[in-house]
Amino acid sequence: MCFTGLYQKVLTRFFYLSGLITCNNSDNWYNFGQTCIGLFMNAFQQLHHKRLLQSTKPFNARGKGVNRCFSCQVSVEHCICDLKVDYSCDAGFVLILHDIEILKPSNTGRLVGDVCDNFFPFIWSRTEVDPELIKLLNDPSWFPMLVFPEQYAMPEQQVITEKVTLQSNQKPLFILLDASWRDARRMFRKSPYLTKLPIVTLPTGTTSDEHDSRFALRNAKINNHLATAEVAAKVLSQQGEVLSGTLLDLWFDVFSWQYQKSVCQTAKGSAQCLEDYRQFIQTHGLTYQGSKNEYD
Repeated sequence: MCFTGLYQKVLTRFFYLSGLITCNNSDNWYNFGQTCIGLFMNAFQQLHHKRLLQSTKPFNARGKGVNRCFSCQVSVEHCICDLKVDYSCDAGFVLILHDIEILKPSNTGRLVGDVCDNFFPFIWSRTEVDPELIKLLNDPSWFPMLVFPEQYAMPEQQVITEKVTLQSNQKPLFILLDASWRDARRMFRKSPYLTKLPIVTLPTGTTSDEHDSRFALRNAKINNHLATAEVAAKVLSQQGEVLSGTLLDLWFDVFSWQYQKSVCQTAKGSAQCLEDYRQFIQTHGLTYQGSKNEYD
């Protein structure tokens, strides 16, 4: 269940009655309420909200008529928010999104933030690099690595294909480019600060199934082009956080399954993903953030 609208109304009314806002105009109520909502948003939601305010026309995604939960972007009927767990991996993630990707409700990059407290999303710009992003990449407590295919590495770039050993005062910071494959390559070429970073690349699997994406919400031109959450899960497992990688992988399946039902799309995958996820949570003694709902 999404309480965003309720939060907006209650908080706005509270501040009005307290005298902290003095105009009973509905537009001012709405604008102030939007500010209040920011108190309950995670980093991705705040960025998404900011981008929506900049839009001059609505973004009509597939299933535009769906009554979506503000938080998970799945329909209210199939909302997965109560299945989120209190857990965070040790690694950090920087998500650099293409301007359009942030608007897509089917975006899976947001799922990384559900298993990672150190999650930093940014919207990519060719001409204006966010200074907070550069500051983060230069933070000595992090060891930043760009997750990208080895064949695109610059001659001077270090390529990492296995678990990296870091100093005791550093943690890995994985940078993901969240965009179509064509846009991701352009983002890489047009961002000098990325070409200076080490590249971590996923190992070549022994079977085609290890490469094929399970993402059924969009059609990839090439099967082994994985969804962003799938890539994050694999790199976590590669770098030694197997539990975190498996949790994110299962969470991705739950999101994909419930989202397909939300947009009345013929569900691909398996309804068993919900039971697999619950069983994993129970086996590893993890706890849910909220009360658990039953799903069909």
